[in-house]
Amino acid sequence: MSNCLTLKKSNCKNCYKCIRHCPVKSIRFSGNQAHIIDNECILCGQCFVVCPQNAKEIVDETEKVKVLLQSGAPVYVSLAPSFIANYDGVGIEAMRKALKSLGFYDVEETAYGASIVKTEYERMLKEEHRDVIISSCCHSINLLIQKYFPKELPYLADVLSPMQAHCADIKKRNPLAKTVFIGPCVAKKDEAAHYEGLVDAVLTFEELTAWLKAENIELEQKMDANENSRARFFPTAGGILKTMAQNEPGYTYIALDGVENCIAALREIESGSIHHCFIEMSACVGSCVGGPVMEKYHRSPVKDYKAVASFAGPRDFDAEQPEPLALRKAFTSIERKLQPPTDTEIQSILRQMGKFKPSDELNCGSCGYNTCREKAIAIYQGKAEISMCLPFLKDKAESFSDNIVNNTPNGLIVLNEDLEVQQINNAARKIMNIRSASDVLGEPVIRILDPKVYLDVLHSGRGVQDQRTYLAEYQKYIEQTVVYDKDYHVLISIMRDVTDEETEREKKENISRQTVEIADKVVDKQMRIVQEIASLLGETAAETKIALTKLKESISDE
Repeated sequence: MSNCLTLKKSNCKNCYKCIRHCPVKSIRFSGNQAHIIDNECILCGQCFVVCPQNAKEIVDETEKVKVLLQSGAPVYVSLAPSFIANYDGVGIEAMRKALKSLGFYDVEETAYGASIVKTEYERMLKEEHRDVIISSCCHSINLLIQKYFPKELPYLADVLSPMQAHCADIKKRNPLAKTVFIGPCVAKKDEAAHYEGLVDAVLTFEELTAWLKAENIELEQKMDANENSRARFFPTAGGILKTMAQNEPGYTYIALDGVENCIAALREIESGSIHHCFIEMSACVGSCVGGPVMEKYHRSPVKDYKAVASFAGPRDFDAEQPEPLALRKAFTSIERKLQPPTDTEIQSILRQMGKFKPSDELNCGSCGYNTCREKAIAIYQGKAEISMCLPFLKDKAESFSDNIVNNTPNGLIVLNEDLEVQQINNAARKIMNIRSASDVLGEPVIRILDPKVYLDVLHSGRGVQDQRTYLAEYQKYIEQTVVYDKDYHVLISIMRDVTDEETEREKKENISRQTVEIADKVVDKQMRIVQEIASLLGETAAETKIALTKLKESISDE
């Protein structure tokens, strides 16, 4: 398969949105980056549509087409019928004029090829009496069957797509011609590259618009009509059936759009419960007008359908029908390389994800996989990482933070901006003799503490650092730090119980005070003795006083 979708690695933000929307989970995550697995991808383009970082890119073939134009060969455009929904109020003649300005030889509608294809479908139903026929216009559906439902390949109509049938017809009429398909589809780039010789290049509507803008070519707001253009209905859901004669006795005609619906139908066919059906399958919801490169990037199902319906005529194109053999197309199964793990290996991975019993398997889908078991298989195959599990990461983070919060010797209280207790740890409960956290959670902090410091921090926005406070009601001394987190709108109070330190300090102060008092008494006593024998001692008395005073001062300093 050609690599039509690429990834801008620097833009991938590891959000898993692409894997959540990928119907076949053909995306591998490694090193916090998404990687498209080519041999599993069906090129539906959903990852391109939903990526919030625009990390998925469609390979641009504009330069390739410019080389074709410079070759001197007549280059024809096969223009997808969904153009009428993409370019509001611009008919085929206005498109032809603009495209010829770019250097194209001529422009024709792919709907001409669609008319040829639907006529071949009618012949197959009438003459070959097949049990089940699945339309083969959508290359993504063809890839889906080739890769995921190879047993259903016999039911896939072995007929060229409208793009291929039209380009083959152009080259039959003009053997020197080169053909370029322009439409809303990523998969057509791969189809053109894989089945060589029919379509020389493929542009998306987005690429065409960018090219027209670069050349300062404006599309004229001009509509036209063609009574013989019923196949213009093809890009709508049920559009193939709308153009077909649904009159083959015993057959049921069904239209399905969206890969999930098509997968469900293929499983039904696989089970053997479906018979005598013609099934139109489209990978995109709403069919081609809901294609991944319809430029608007938003769903306009009613408006787009009305645009197509009003442009389509009541009768078929006047197309020359080729021989059935000229429209044959061979489909072979495409083997996927990754093998499934054993049940033991799955269970081992589930345990690593913290899933020890069935009730642990939440199947929340946040990782992109529908079930934890599917995710475990993807991990085994190297497509996913254990860290992609949101509940696993949440539990791990909570367990880590809870261990810190509950085992720190410091008390911790978290309040909201209404000063209501949101969290309290064991150390804080011990300081305030609170039996259970549930007794205070959600309650105003005033029930357990003086709220003044919290009000001051909340109103000023300035925190308090290591403020020593006496909690009279609990007979505890604490050093308190209060921080206001404006982003999360919470106040965080960290308390250190310093009661023992304070008691020890007071005890030392008492001892020092008692020592000073004793020293004062000794000094007084000595002074009396000194006064009595002053005449005898003389200067010695003064020296004694100085020494005793210094002793007193040194004791006081302690």
